Amino acid sequence: MPSRIESLSRIERIAAGTNRTSAAVDEKGRLFTWGLTILLEENEDGELEEFARPSGLGYELDAETESQASPKQVDALSQDRVVGVALAHGFTLAVTDAGAVFSFGFSRDGGLGHGPLTSEVLPRRIETLAQTRLRFVAVAAGDFHALALTEECELYGWGAGRANGHGREERTPQRVAALIGQRVKFVNARDAASCAVTEKGELFTWGMGSLGHEGPQVTPKPKRVAGLSGVEVAAAVIGWEHTLAADADGVVWAFGRRSALGLGALSPEDRSRVRTPTPIPKLRVRVLNSP
Repeated sequence: MPSRIESLSRIERIAAGTNRTSAAVDEKGRLFTWGLTILLEENEDGELEEFARPSGLGYELDAETESQASPKQVDALSQDRVVGVALAHGFTLAVTDAGAVFSFGFSRDGGLGHGPLTSEVLPRRIETLAQTRLRFVAVAAGDFHALALTEECELYGWGAGRANGHGREERTPQRVAALIGQRVKFVNARDAASCAVTEKGELFTWGMGSLGHEGPQVTPKPKRVAGLSGVEVAAAVIGWEHTLAADADGVVWAFGRRSALGLGALSPEDRSRVRTPTPIPKLRVRVLNSP
C-alpha cells in the first residue's frame, strides 16, 4: 500500500529509475536519492546479475552496502539549487537553476556525457555543455541515453545511438541536428525511446518501440507524429511500448500497446497496438507551464 515518506516534505520534483533508484527535489533545491547501490544487468542467458558499480545515487557508501533504504541528500550539490533530475539505468542527471548539468553513476554507452569516462560516484558537471555557455533548463534520460534542453529551446543528446537523436553513439553531448529550426519546449525519455514537443505544439518521437509512425519499430532520429497533425500538443511522456500526449485543452492522446493505454476493457492476452493517436475517454489533465 502507498506509504508516506516521512523524511521528505515540500517536494517539488520526483523521478524513478529502471535500476530501482528514486530521487526527489524539495522547494529549496536540495536533491535526495535512495535505492540500490549496485547495478542489475542481464547476462547472456537473460538473467539479472549484480555489479558493484556506481549506481547514480551521488554519494559514497560502504562497499558492502547493497541499498540506501531511506532518502539521503546529495551533499556534493548542496551549494547548488537543483531544478530538474532524471534517472537512467545506473546514472543520474541533475540540472541547476544556474543552467549547469551534472551527471553521476555508471554508463558504458556514454550516458554520462564525459567522453570515455564510464563511471563517476559524485556529481560532475558536463564540460561539453558548459562550454556552450548556454543555460540548460531540463534533462531527460532513458536506459542508456540522455537529453538536455536549453533556455533557447535547443536540444542536445548523447549516449547510446538508439534514442539520443543522432542515430549513432555519442559520448559527449551534441545538438540534435534533426530538430534544428524547431523550438523544443518539452522533452521526455524512457528505456530506448525519446520524445519532444515544440512551441508549435508538434510531437516528435524517436528510438525503439511504438512511436506513432508507420513502418519499422525503429526510428533513429526525431520524426513528427503525423497522427497528431492539427492537435496542439502541450506535453508528452514516452515508454517502451506506449506514448501519452496531452493537448492544450487537457485531452490525453494515447498510442502503442493497447493494454497500457487506458482506452477501455480488454482481455489480459490482448497484445494489439493502437497506431493512430486516440483520445482517452473521460480524462482531462492540467498541463503545467514547465520545461
